[in-house]
Amino acid sequence: MDVSIGIQSIIVILASWICQLLRRKPLSELIGEFDARWFKELGLGGLVGSALMLVPALIMWILGWVDWQWNPAGLSTLISIVLLFAGVAVAEELLFRGFIFQRLIAGLGQWPAQLILAGYFLLTHLNNPGMTGDIKILASVNIFLASLIFGLAFIRTKSLAMPLGLHFMANLMQGGVLGFGVSGTDQSGLLKPVFSEVPDWLTGGQFGLEASVFGLICVVVTLIALSMWKPSETFS
Repeated sequence: MDVSIGIQSIIVILASWICQLLRRKPLSELIGEFDARWFKELGLGGLVGSALMLVPALIMWILGWVDWQWNPAGLSTLISIVLLFAGVAVAEELLFRGFIFQRLIAGLGQWPAQLILAGYFLLTHLNNPGMTGDIKILASVNIFLASLIFGLAFIRTKSLAMPLGLHFMANLMQGGVLGFGVSGTDQSGLLKPVFSEVPDWLTGGQFGLEASVFGLICVVVTLIALSMWKPSETFS
């Protein structure tokens, strides 16, 4: 039986809350305090997540590999898509960057925790539609590195705000706006991509930008930039 992403989100939130109650710690220890800084980091994460998808899409459009058509059906489904990706971001970030991740950091250190959870994150995506051939290789590397980005965003900010913004807007921009698949799942976006006669590994094809060469380059650049970024104490 399939469980909706909304129910999954509620289950992960409740499980996280129970774990924190057993430790006699507040849930805010996992997600951060809902103050002005939290919402600024959420917005910054959203901007970076959008750029992760807009930049490779723009490059491929300039090269003539993809074009777009307006999709009238996309507007009618926009609210449901926003809710879907909000649920995905909450469920997956609390699961992969919440209690388990933070306890692993405390016990093993940052990079062992990063590698373990990135491997787990990848495993949950390996059976997605379209995970075959060259696409599977590129998508696997991209998904693994994306998990490192989300984890590093938490490590830098000590809050789930930026990972949530990154995850939500990357998915929404890729699927809900640009109309690409999201991790192999077809999406009805505001725009519909039309591909030229080029190999799928260049564009990601129906799997999405996360299986494209330029998507991989943007993920690597973002990971390097985030690893060098040191949030200012005045970012509040």
